Amino acid sequence: MEILLIDKPQDTAWRFSMKDELDLHGYKKIAIMGGTFDPIHYGHLITARAVRERLGIERVVFMPTGNPPHKQGGTVTDAHARYDMTRLAADGEPGFAVSRIETDREGMSYTLDTVNQLSSMCDKKCKIYFIIGADALSEITDWYRPKELMRLCRIIAVTRPGTKLRELKDRALYLKNNYGAHIRLIEVPAVDISSTDIRNRVFAGMSISFLTPPAVCSYIEKNGLYKSDDGFDDIRKKLYLSLTPKRFLHTRGVAEEAKKLAAVYGCDPDKAYLAGLLHDCAKDLGRQRSAELCKKYSVELDRVLKTQPDLIHSFLGAVLAQKEYGVNDEDIINAIRYHTTGRPDMSVLEKIIYLADFFEPSRKSFDGMERIRSLAYEDTDAAMDFSLNHTIDYNSKKNRLIHPLSLRAAEFYKNKNKGG
Repeated sequence: MEILLIDKPQDTAWRFSMKDELDLHGYKKIAIMGGTFDPIHYGHLITARAVRERLGIERVVFMPTGNPPHKQGGTVTDAHARYDMTRLAADGEPGFAVSRIETDREGMSYTLDTVNQLSSMCDKKCKIYFIIGADALSEITDWYRPKELMRLCRIIAVTRPGTKLRELKDRALYLKNNYGAHIRLIEVPAVDISSTDIRNRVFAGMSISFLTPPAVCSYIEKNGLYKSDDGFDDIRKKLYLSLTPKRFLHTRGVAEEAKKLAAVYGCDPDKAYLAGLLHDCAKDLGRQRSAELCKKYSVELDRVLKTQPDLIHSFLGAVLAQKEYGVNDEDIINAIRYHTTGRPDMSVLEKIIYLADFFEPSRKSFDGMERIRSLAYEDTDAAMDFSLNHTIDYNSKKNRLIHPLSLRAAEFYKNKNKGG
């Protein structure tokens, strides 16, 4: 799940014509490269060019998604902004074209509908290819009407150097035998760039030069995409440099979710946002560095923390928020300190951070997640009761020690919800 801004660009000078000028008549081989392109980057462009050169594709059609089914639960930047950025990136590149078929389509956008529509724009003998990442071969059978899709177009599965091909070839053979698929495995240069990291870098106030074309960089800056003007730039930058990309994405998600919950319960949104940003500030330090900082700042480790060091980050993070990030608000500090264990009689902010950590948009789904999300926006005490018991049950089944604070918190919210 991705957490993105959904504001439409304000500078309409960047807006391309709303008319799709795509003309595919006369071509014998075209390839569709779909994606959210949020934003498009050099990795996408290098892949498209490699495919075109290897297979003699006359046109690679970039197809920014409109309302993709696999993105439900997260939000995606305005479709027309993503189309504009893709047009800017492809502009002037021979053999590249961009279509707004999916960005203009109302409702859910399925690949089969796109291929059908694009096919109607081509000559009858034109071969249509669809470019996907090789890992998508494992899930393509879950797509909408996959057999029909794989009979309509040929699949180009893109691999990176060092990819183990045996399993991919077996999967391709399975799809050929059971779905009538025509699949080519194409190796393209390894480029370690992701749209997620670009968004994170902008969000953290970092440069994105050399990751995406200059025109796209300018568009992002001019339209204020992926950033927040709230005075927390220095903190975001420091977090970006100290956390893994996945952790930073989670951190952003918790901060945004906490801000939404704060609005529901009359809590200070800036405090909630800051607590969310810093809740995992000690998470990716590593065992040795964590131990050093616990010693430096006299963070006491009880029996449970010594046996389950993954829990230490919340207690150490509360100290780092003070010592290294300059936070002096006791409510924020406690929200960080108790976001993993909970405790009896938590403040509204403490409960908000504890709960937002469970279901922010990038969090992988688990049984009970939607129930926690629903309760969190209705009754934080009921949500605490459910989530604490869910966590205790999960860890008990894994034979992990349960922190005494969690046990006491579970008893407190159980009695409170019973009116006891």
